[in-house]
Amino acid sequence: MTDLLNIAPRDKAEILAQALPYIRRFHGKTMVIKYGGNAMTDPELQADFAEDVVLLKLVGMNPVVVHGGGPQIEQALKRLGKTAQFIQGMRVTDAETMEVVEWVLAGEVQQDIVGLINQAGGKAVGLTGRDGGLIRARKLTMMDHTDPTKQHDIGQVGDIVAIDPSVVKALQDDQFIPVISPIGFGEDNESYNINADVVAGKLATVLKAEKLLLLTNTPGVLDKSGRLLIDLSAREIDELFADGTISGGMLPKISGALDAAKSGVNSVHIIDGRVPHSLLLEILTDQAYGTMIRSH
Repeated sequence: MTDLLNIAPRDKAEILAQALPYIRRFHGKTMVIKYGGNAMTDPELQADFAEDVVLLKLVGMNPVVVHGGGPQIEQALKRLGKTAQFIQGMRVTDAETMEVVEWVLAGEVQQDIVGLINQAGGKAVGLTGRDGGLIRARKLTMMDHTDPTKQHDIGQVGDIVAIDPSVVKALQDDQFIPVISPIGFGEDNESYNINADVVAGKLATVLKAEKLLLLTNTPGVLDKSGRLLIDLSAREIDELFADGTISGGMLPKISGALDAAKSGVNSVHIIDGRVPHSLLLEILTDQAYGTMIRSH
């Protein structure tokens, strides 16, 4: 890594000046950021992420963070002696698992992120789907990929019915940075675990976000030979689904990204959360640090 202290003042000024067109273009715009993977578990990357989010807020953008917590949920379940079951990339969530999901996501993970952002000089506020009636959900019915007549019961896993973004907008207008746990509530006040990528995608659509950024543990979407695909259209993604290039945990991520792109979010980026400050590099420079998805 270049020693930042040894950069000449003139070069520093040049670097800052290059960010100016992006700051101008995205001023006042909403950026929905799905925070997950290594960026969330490595202490140095955590600090970088918090600094990036605070900087975006200070230069006039509106970052909204939606977080996952797969590894943390995994650890908590292991401590309780429960083994996780997955069907088609989705976690099967019985009542006991749901309790664990809630206290890990809304209690532990969310509060850690809020603390990190506040420590970096921001004003973060934690929310779940219950706060302000943010995420109404129902039980997800999951069709079998190979046999459309067959359905899988995956417990308290939710499908979004509606998002009411008024609480998020109120916080944004007041200089706060919302940090959202992907937990929805149903008609009888029951809790649902919702895929965080799906929540981020729907939220970006409802907030008419400029960008949806998904931090992952991969360089982006790779082709069969492991090359990074920098720019993808909806048609190209359909082809990658069909030939099995996109599979497993990438399926819900890309589906959510594509829906957002088709529903008016200007651009969706799947970026490498293992690269320090990848968020700033993606938003404030020309350099691509992942895959951009366009609707057409």
